[in-house]
Order: sequence, then C-alpha cells, then structure tokens
Amino acid sequence: MVREALAQAISAGDMKLALKLVGSLPAASTPIEARMLQVAEALRSNDNKLALALLRQPTEAGDVGFAGPFLEAWVEADAGNEAKAIAALDGVAPNNLLAALEPENRALILIKFRRTAQAQPFIDQALKGGGIRSLRMRLAFADALVAAGDKDRAQTILQGLNRGAAPAAEKVLQGKSSSIRIDNSRRAFAELLDFIAVEFDRMRNEKLPVSFAQVARYAAPESSATAHTLGLMLGQRGRADEAIGVLRGIPAADPLAAQARDTEVRSLVSADRDTEALQVAQKSASAANAGVSDYARLGDVLSNLKRYEESAVAYNRAVQMLGPNAKPEERWPLLFLEATSLEEANHWPETRDLLGQALALAPDQPIILNFLGYAKLERGEDLDTAEAMIRKASALAPDDASITDSLGWAVFKRGRTKEAIEILTRAAKGDPAQAEIHEHLGDALYKAGNKFEARYSWSAALITAENDDAVRLKAKLDNGLTPATAAP
Repeated sequence: MVREALAQAISAGDMKLALKLVGSLPAASTPIEARMLQVAEALRSNDNKLALALLRQPTEAGDVGFAGPFLEAWVEADAGNEAKAIAALDGVAPNNLLAALEPENRALILIKFRRTAQAQPFIDQALKGGGIRSLRMRLAFADALVAAGDKDRAQTILQGLNRGAAPAAEKVLQGKSSSIRIDNSRRAFAELLDFIAVEFDRMRNEKLPVSFAQVARYAAPESSATAHTLGLMLGQRGRADEAIGVLRGIPAADPLAAQARDTEVRSLVSADRDTEALQVAQKSASAANAGVSDYARLGDVLSNLKRYEESAVAYNRAVQMLGPNAKPEERWPLLFLEATSLEEANHWPETRDLLGQALALAPDQPIILNFLGYAKLERGEDLDTAEAMIRKASALAPDDASITDSLGWAVFKRGRTKEAIEILTRAAKGDPAQAEIHEHLGDALYKAGNKFEARYSWSAALITAENDDAVRLKAKLDNGLTPATAAP
C-alpha cells in the first residue's frame, strides 16, 4: 500500500508526500525512482556526502550505483578537485548503463575548469550521434564555453544548428541561458535522470519515464530541459492538463521555448483539443519575433484540422523566412509539407513544382520520391518516371511498408498483377493495420481471380478504413471489384 502511494506521489510530482512515504520504508525496499528522489533531496540540501552514500546503498529493486561515478565526479568538481573529478569518470565501466554520457560529462567538467581545448574532442564525441538530445547538448556546451570565456568555440558549436534554432543560439551567446546550464552536481544529476527517463520511454515503459522526469525536475526546478521532458512524457500519456501546466512554465525568452510550444501543441492535438492547439500556434505565429518554427507549427495544426489551403500558406511563410540560401536539410522538409497541403487542396501543378524543388535539394529522400511518384501514378502521369521514383524510394527504404505498397500498386497499375500481389503481400505483413495496403492487395487478388482472398483483404482493410474509403470497401464486399469501386 505504501509503495503504491509512493509511486503515485512521485508520478504526480508531490515530492513532499513522496519523501515522507519513502522514509517509512526499509532502506533495502526503496524503489529505484524513490532512491533517486532521496539523492536529489540530499543535493538540494547541499549534502553531497549523503547523496553519494545513498547511491552506493543497494535496494531490492536494483542497484543504482551506475550513477555513482558521475555524481562523484561532479561533487569533486564542485569542490575544485579537477584531478579527482576526472579520475572518477575514468572509473565508468563500458557496461555502465550511463556510459554513453561519459564524454559529455567529461567535457563539461573540463570546461568548468576552463580547459576548453581539452574538452573539444569529448564535445565532438558527445555530439557525434545527434538524436533527440543534440540541440539541448549543443546549447549546454555553448553555454558552458561562454561562461568559461571561449565564445569563439561556442559559436562554432552552434553553427551546426538549423535556422529555426537561431533565437536559442543567440540567447546562449548573450549569456541568457541559465535555464539550460549544467555546471554543478545537482544539475548534472538532473540531466542523468532526464536521460534515464527518455531511455525508459524509448523502451515503452509506461510509468517510470514520468517518475524519473518528475525527480529530474525536482532536482533542478530551474531547468527548462527537465521541464520539457516532463511535459513531453505527461502529454504522451494523456495527462494533457499537467503537461501544459509544466510546459507553459517555460517562458517565451527561454532557449527551449520553441520546443516547449511544439510539445504543448502536440499534447493538445493528442487530447483532441484542436481549438486550443490552434490558438497556441496562432499566438506564437503572430508574435513580433515569430520565426520559422512558429509558422511551421501553425502549418502542422492547420493541416491536422484539414484546413489545407491555410496550412499551405503557413508553410510557405516558413519557407520564405528561411530564404533560398538555407541549408537543403532545412528547406526541403518545409517545401514537402507545403506540397502535401496543396495536394490535399487539389492544387496539383503547384504541388508537383514544390515536390520537384524538394527533390532537387534531397534527391535520395525516400519520402519525397514516394510521394511524387505515387501522386503521378494516381493521375496516370508519366508512369515510367513514377515507377522509377517509387522503385528508388523502395530501394532506399526497403522496410517501409507504405513505400512497398506504393511499389506494388505501381506494378499493378502497369498490368503486372502477379508481381504486384507478391509485393503487396509483403507490404501487408509489414503494416497489418494500414487499410490502404489491404485494399490494394484485395484489388490485385480480385483481378487475378482470387476472389475469396480478395474479400478477406478488403475485410481487413475495413477494420481501420474511414469515410469514403469505408464506403468503397463495403461496396466491393457486396458487389466485387468494378471500375467505380477500384482503389484510386
């Protein structure tokens, strides 16, 4: 009973109650997230010795000692003991659960001691993988470098950011980034917990990501990074009101404000609160300092509302703000999004032109090749080129069921029914829930004379089909395949 109440208190962010409850449990029975909370409380109370002792104390729920070398390194760094801090990180074993974080912690500690040149190889190593934490860590490294007096090196690191992150980069270079700072044991420990929360979420754990994110935020309540992660975790679990409350605590002037607004809008959309999502997106886009990300976000919301003409305008504004000299990897996604909105609004010539521009910038992007090829296929336009585009997309992304479906449908449209059935069967196995794939397979099977199997595929498609697609499938199940009921 106490353990359940403890878990609920941590998940809800009621740390006062959680600390009271954990105090009533035997030390050996303390859950991992509660032990981490005790460590966070010790760090908040400036009791580093107790924090380290708690990490070394095993529990029946598992060993938390993997965080020990990192916290020990920062405790020594806070005490001014550079050699001992680095030695502690030398003790991180290759099989440590947090081993991937060793380079970034080493870099940040070296920068703390103003050894910025020595830190550079570890910065490079930490940023090599990119991924979801790339923006946050670039900003954190740059912030530390600015504080250490090496603004030139900070500028170099921030050059890797896209145009939409320019306002965040500028705030860091101006020294207005205390909310993302990682410069002491408490903030570093919060970052470890934040990383663990994301890893648990990646493993599709339902409860622990929120719990670790809550403890991370408690450890460093000033951190916008931990607040953003918590808001993200809450929103993904249908706790929209809590998520929005956390995310709106990240002010517009914060370097992570754009990310916070994106996550807030996604939480509202997931909760079917589209009107509120649109209001948030419109407010950001109407601000005097609105940027690329604000208009792209507005385009996303309008597209979700099926207001495609308006979403195309918003995406176009984002494209114009980027300018023609923007990096290809920044420009083509917005061109593609504008094109998809125009296609939904039945503006095919404009769609084709934008997709051509996107493809010129990114000739090996499967999503562009597939979309343009399939759009041509639907319209019976330049079928040889359409099939070639889809084949290239499939070769680049062989495990993408939607692209495999496009290839199968292209082959079917060209009259090679037997080959189409083989490809479409593979696509259906890759994504059993996609109605379009099953309908395509059913049409091909019916054309080949396999009418029983065709009806089975159409029935499978009907499970998830909506609106006109569902009406068409019902007609096929009743009367078979006719020119009027064929898939487009």
